Amino acid sequence: MRRTLGYLLLVLLAGAATVFAFAPYRLFLLMPLLLALLLELVQRWPQRAFLLGYGWALTAYTSNFYWIYISLHDIGGMPVPMAGAMTLLLPAWLALFPALAVWLACRIGTNSASRWLLLFPALWTLGEWLRSWMLTGFPWGAIGYSQITESPLAGLAAVTGIHGVTYAVALSATILVLLPRWRRLPQLALLGLATALWGGGVWLQQQQWTQASGKPLAVSLLQGNIPQSLKWDPATFELTLSTYYRMVASAPPSDLLLLPETALPVFLDDLPSGYLTMINGDASRRQATLITGIPRRTDDGSGYLNAVVALNDPAQPYYAKNHLVPFGEFIPLPAVTGWIYRFMDMPLSGFSRGGDSQIPLAVADQRIAFNICYEDGFGEELIGPAASATMLANVSNLAWFGSSNAMSQQLQLSQARVLETGRPMLRATNTGMTAVIDASGEVQTVAAPDTRQTLTARVQGRSGLTPYMRYGNAPVLWGCLALLLAGIALHGWQRYRRQLPTAA
Repeated sequence: MRRTLGYLLLVLLAGAATVFAFAPYRLFLLMPLLLALLLELVQRWPQRAFLLGYGWALTAYTSNFYWIYISLHDIGGMPVPMAGAMTLLLPAWLALFPALAVWLACRIGTNSASRWLLLFPALWTLGEWLRSWMLTGFPWGAIGYSQITESPLAGLAAVTGIHGVTYAVALSATILVLLPRWRRLPQLALLGLATALWGGGVWLQQQQWTQASGKPLAVSLLQGNIPQSLKWDPATFELTLSTYYRMVASAPPSDLLLLPETALPVFLDDLPSGYLTMINGDASRRQATLITGIPRRTDDGSGYLNAVVALNDPAQPYYAKNHLVPFGEFIPLPAVTGWIYRFMDMPLSGFSRGGDSQIPLAVADQRIAFNICYEDGFGEELIGPAASATMLANVSNLAWFGSSNAMSQQLQLSQARVLETGRPMLRATNTGMTAVIDASGEVQTVAAPDTRQTLTARVQGRSGLTPYMRYGNAPVLWGCLALLLAGIALHGWQRYRRQLPTAA
């Protein structure tokens, strides 16, 4: 009993400590170590593999996504007991995928070290991929993000995408566990594999997959720092409009003035005409394109979109968010879940999707592929738009999550998208992290969170395709499936050999 409680406590603490592997702490070496600790405990207590895996993942996701409570209770007004239960619901769902990966690896691999090496990294990676799209998906917290951008393994992102980095972390953890169990020659092979993996990452970081395109873009990114509690309050509507008008009027000469997600909290066709004339006039006098986040109605008037619109372009081209947040931007199964909204204040929760085939917006000599809020967590969905663009841009409103780790975690997701596509990214947010990320994935400049600030920079666009843009997730997924089949075949062969009669 004492050993059981000790193992459970240790695995829960290890999962909770993963928060320090991600931004803002970025202690990337922690992740393979903490995952190796889980595997070691599973090796010692295989009959409870699912329980150990579930406990590790549950505390990992809860410690990383604690900020859900802030959005539900502090901002949304949901009662404490209900907000606490809803906050745990997402980690409870997500934890099933790592738990199943550990359990399957244990069932098929038993105590065979070679099978564990084949099976566990592949199963973990496939689990991360599954949870990134099932029920609309939630890819935040994938262990590969812990390596962006400080780790040598970040160099894999341009070739394999984030799932390849996840595989490399899981493989590294497996090597750490197996190394003491193998004899000298296999140990040397494991060390060689680890060296090739991490050394290969260093080499890939030095490669240039894309090239400069067009003239650098002078950008001004406006961080208005409007509290979420005031953002949709009619009494402060004029204050919000005047804040962004003054910021636009005082911005330095720029090619692009970029405002955050729903910076102007009113439908585009309800925006006061006098205000639109004034703010467009100030932007045009600076010869700048003014792009802002603002809700707009669909072209047929049947719904509304979470959009970014080029306000002072006569055609007002726009990008509308396509991958919507369940419960935040649309109501899944309204007959079943609609009652939740009686307990919280959630404006505009019935957005329509913008569609898959949206073209980048042209600004001066560059073409910008936009994504909104957590869309920058879905790497493969950004490949198509990025291929016809020279830079990426994300607009977000993270005031929903207060001064939490959510801001830094999303910045790390954006850095991963930059590495995968070889394009710089502009980030305009309401409260943070407003930033410019250069094509190598490094933060070129960043605004202080929870402040009102105009961030300026010159950004060089890029063209060309990285290997990940050419092939997407397919090579990693097919590779993991092949390794899984090889592990199953090895398991079957070893069982067959044990059943053969012993020679007299």
